[in-house]
Amino acid sequence: MEQIITSLLETDMYKFSMGQAIYHQFPSYITTWDFKCRNSGVYFTHKMVEEIRRQIQAYCALRFTEDELGYLRGIEWIKRDYVDFLRLWHPRYEEFSITETEDGCGLSIETSGTWLNTSFYEIPTLAIVNEVYFRMAADYSKLIGSFRQRADKKIAGLADGTFSLGSFSEFGLRRRLSREAQEYAVSTIVKVQKQNGFKDSLFVGTSNVWLAKQLAVSPVGTMAHEFVQCVGQGNRKHNPAYSNWYMLDAWVKEYGVLNGIALTDTITTPVFCRDFRKTYATLFSGVRHDSGDPYRWGELMTEHYKSLGIDPRTKTLLFSDSLDFARATALYRHFKDKARVAFGIGTYIANDTDVPPLNIVMKVTECNDGPVAKISDAEGKNMCKDPAYIDYLKRTIQWRLEHKEM
Repeated sequence: MEQIITSLLETDMYKFSMGQAIYHQFPSYITTWDFKCRNSGVYFTHKMVEEIRRQIQAYCALRFTEDELGYLRGIEWIKRDYVDFLRLWHPRYEEFSITETEDGCGLSIETSGTWLNTSFYEIPTLAIVNEVYFRMAADYSKLIGSFRQRADKKIAGLADGTFSLGSFSEFGLRRRLSREAQEYAVSTIVKVQKQNGFKDSLFVGTSNVWLAKQLAVSPVGTMAHEFVQCVGQGNRKHNPAYSNWYMLDAWVKEYGVLNGIALTDTITTPVFCRDFRKTYATLFSGVRHDSGDPYRWGELMTEHYKSLGIDPRTKTLLFSDSLDFARATALYRHFKDKARVAFGIGTYIANDTDVPPLNIVMKVTECNDGPVAKISDAEGKNMCKDPAYIDYLKRTIQWRLEHKEM
């Protein structure tokens, strides 16, 4: 199999935005990450695991080129000292543990090391696992054929107005069918938009930094749950119910008014709103939805902005949870007169075939020798090795919700 990841730019943009803040404020933090496959009936064979090992070894041999570093330096909010750090940085295969298991999906992947290192491993690892699986477990030629047919049809729906998305971007790198598939879908979207335009939609970019560079579109992405978890829970002196406050404070120290879309659901959106007061709500350009009922979330956030004296029509609601074009169209029509609406759409663009996609994740489970966890707005998205810590975190959240002045 050809090398899957061929550039260290081939990761999501938010790995660089979080990475810069980690470099400046949390360089000594140590994290552990664990892989999980949520699909039932999926099994990684010995040959698959061996190929995954080989692909990750090849990824770890990569270095940033001067051309790639120059591209990053051209992004408004990336600072020169961080680019100089990246000039020296490279992945370390010694920080990976890749083993076969007799139970579950047959594959275990764990990474451990400084947060500066391990944060970068998540997206390339998932992209490698996905592509290895689909190339070895299925008839790939048939899959890519069905993928192209579906992509062409849905893009035609953007052109003729069947779908109305407002602003949207592509977030599919971690769960893409293959590099070939993601490139085909995104390049076709870009080409059709340039040639004919979309009736009521605007493609604004992709989270895949390498692909954004290749296609001369914007790389998009700000933060992920890991940032809230590690900043808010990695320091054991902190009450984890205030994780969002610590995250917001660190982000503003790093970026001021730049790069400001806040993720709300790491320890539930109602707790997030306790810390997303007028200063932060003014500085951040918007908020991102990633779990729970999107309509309920959107109404909650627009009302929260109003309660702070902020017109929600000046702020962005970015939806990114399990979207397809039809669901995004319904959300856009519901909220377009209430706020600025945007979408980050992943698997539906990058892995829509006749075969169900993998539901795989790589999550941070420990920070500084202690557990961290996410308590999202929907059950089933949590991942933590320590049930006692989950119980503790839930109790701190409940305490805060019951004490409004806190």
